[in-house]
Amino acid sequence: MSSPNHTRVSEFILLGLTEDPKLQKILFVVFLVIYIITLVGNLGMIILIHNSPQLHNPMYFFLSHLSFVDLCYSSNVTPQMLVHFLSERKVISYAGCFTQCLSFIALVITEFYILASMAIDRYVAISSPLQYSTKMNQNVCLCLVIVPYVYGFLNGLSQALLTFHLSFCGPNEINHFYCADPPLILLACSDAYVKKMAMFIVAGFTLSSSLFTILCSYVFIFAAILRIRSAEGRQKAFSTCASHLTAVTLFYGTLFCMYLRPPSEQSVEESKTIAVFYTFVSPMLNPLIYSLRNKDVIGAMKKMFQRKLFTKMAECIT
Repeated sequence: MSSPNHTRVSEFILLGLTEDPKLQKILFVVFLVIYIITLVGNLGMIILIHNSPQLHNPMYFFLSHLSFVDLCYSSNVTPQMLVHFLSERKVISYAGCFTQCLSFIALVITEFYILASMAIDRYVAISSPLQYSTKMNQNVCLCLVIVPYVYGFLNGLSQALLTFHLSFCGPNEINHFYCADPPLILLACSDAYVKKMAMFIVAGFTLSSSLFTILCSYVFIFAAILRIRSAEGRQKAFSTCASHLTAVTLFYGTLFCMYLRPPSEQSVEESKTIAVFYTFVSPMLNPLIYSLRNKDVIGAMKKMFQRKLFTKMAECIT
């Protein structure tokens, strides 16, 4: 419990990545460019999938939701971070911090299980190509997307409530660029044992269960690929999984380092650097990973641009 001589914290100060004013201006430009690329890439992917009939299948249905989640959790942090780069006082309200904490945890957990759903989809596509449309029907696809959103939100809400049930009576400086759980726990002036245990259990279960699903799917996928007789068929099957494996490696690798360690001053300082990768780099790279290596996406882009060009030419003629 907080001491009666202490005033309850009503706002927090985010220390960010650096206190150097010159470096902050440079970082503002860098992260603004990254955010614009993230917005254009993920919004473009969603619009492309929605407007291209040849991409109306389960694989791209899941990819559109992955782009949506990437867009949301990057937008949950980046705009305020950019404002703070140019502000002298980097303040976030108590309610704002709660909302950011809840949203971030919910969206990250949702992404874990959407990546797992995508692995299941690839397994069905490669192991049972003739029954793919039957097994991955609309109801199954909706279930594999709705469950991650619901589970992610419930976990985000419960974790945020546990965090903000703690007493914060000063100091109020969060050693991070967003309201992350580990540095917030270090500021609590009440016993955080229950919160720490809940965080480790949820993070451990989420990481291990979703990763186990992905690894099991790929064990069966590789076994199915090895049974394909033609070299061309094996290469095509591998290529459909390469983008997903790249995204999984990037996302899981950084988050394992972030959440499966006890909160400490050293781990929190290191986690800021790690957090840059999964908060900014991963959402920016995912659309590029899935588009540059995918002939269907490239073909759909060409058709969409051709349609727009044809429409403009027709308007000019008329």
